[in-house]
Amino acid sequence: MEHYNETRERLYADAPAAVRELFDRKSVRAFQDRPIDPQTKELILCAAAEAPSAGCQQLYTVLDITDQALKERLAVTCDNQPFIAQAPLVLIFCADCQKWLDCYETAGCEHRQPGVGDLMLAVVDASVAAQNAVTAAWSLGVGSCYIGDILEQYEQHRELLHLPDYVLPAAMVVFGYPTEQQLQRPKPLRFDQGYTVCENTYPQERDCRGMLDQRRGTLDYETWTARFCDRKYNSDFSREMTRSVEEYLNQYR
Repeated sequence: MEHYNETRERLYADAPAAVRELFDRKSVRAFQDRPIDPQTKELILCAAAEAPSAGCQQLYTVLDITDQALKERLAVTCDNQPFIAQAPLVLIFCADCQKWLDCYETAGCEHRQPGVGDLMLAVVDASVAAQNAVTAAWSLGVGSCYIGDILEQYEQHRELLHLPDYVLPAAMVVFGYPTEQQLQRPKPLRFDQGYTVCENTYPQERDCRGMLDQRRGTLDYETWTARFCDRKYNSDFSREMTRSVEEYLNQYR
């Protein structure tokens, strides 16, 4: 199997500029002390709106967090990450099943309440819009980082953001101009394509050892995997995220 870095190098040179930007883009967690000008911000937001969505419903609402005190609060509630408060642009992409429900009700439609299928469509809509914003931003020299922790702390985030029942904060993204250190930082290596792309059906067997071979460095497979499991899957923040998402799901049952 060709290793992913070999595949990447083989394809990169002849790829269109837009594709090379996708290859180059990486998460940025330290920003220059430089604002994002209004036109650049508008371009990022319009790029988000151009994303495909289910039935062109745009089942999302973007919260543009401009209140510095709110940014600082989110930096605490999202697992104490100070760079959130330092980012010049903070956007929360909410999966929104409420706005069309409001339209149906004001039009006097006979309608059902939103279900989990509607929520899943809305989460996809919000996520695709977020990725459009991230990609556009990188092309403009603006870095970004997804903050999955916005799915935690259900009670606090609903109150802070005034979220109604059928709205879930699917993704928070912070944006800013990367520092030189962040630009030079190596991008984490992706899995080889054979571990992520399967023809026609889901694989019946998985070569777990081979999949993680390039990630574990000098550690043996069992030690590396156990440490990763404890740090991520079994972590307090992962358990809290599951609890909070279950609370959001209660609205749809």
